[in-house]
Amino acid sequence: MPHILRAADRPKDAPKTIKFEGAPYGADISFFAVVSEPGKSVGLHVHPYTETWIVQEGRVRFRAGHETIEAGPGDIMVVEPETAHGFDNIGDGMLKMMCIHDGSRIVQTFLDPSNA
Repeated sequence: MPHILRAADRPKDAPKTIKFEGAPYGADISFFAVVSEPGKSVGLHVHPYTETWIVQEGRVRFRAGHETIEAGPGDIMVVEPETAHGFDNIGDGMLKMMCIHDGSRIVQTFLDPSNA
C-alpha cells in the first residue's frame, strides 16, 4: 500500500525545509527538501553514506572535502561517505534544492556544532 504525506497536513508554523526519513515508510532513502534564504549556510558535517544534491532554484556554493563549487538550477553534486561538506546560499533569492541521503534515517555529524 502506498504512503502519502500531504503538504496540507504539515503544521502551519513548520519550517520551510522539509526533513523526510524513509524508515517509517519502508523506504531506504531520506531527504531534505531545502528552502533557504539568501546568506544562509549549513556548516560542515559528514554522513556515513552518499548524499546527492539537486539544485532546483537559486545559487549555491558547495564545500566538499577540499573543493568549493558554485552551482545553479539543474546542477547535481554527489558527495561520498565521510566527506566533510556544507553549503551557502550565495544568490539574491531563495535557494531550493533536494538533498538526498542514501539511508533510511538521516545520520549527520556536524564538525563545528555552532554552525549547524
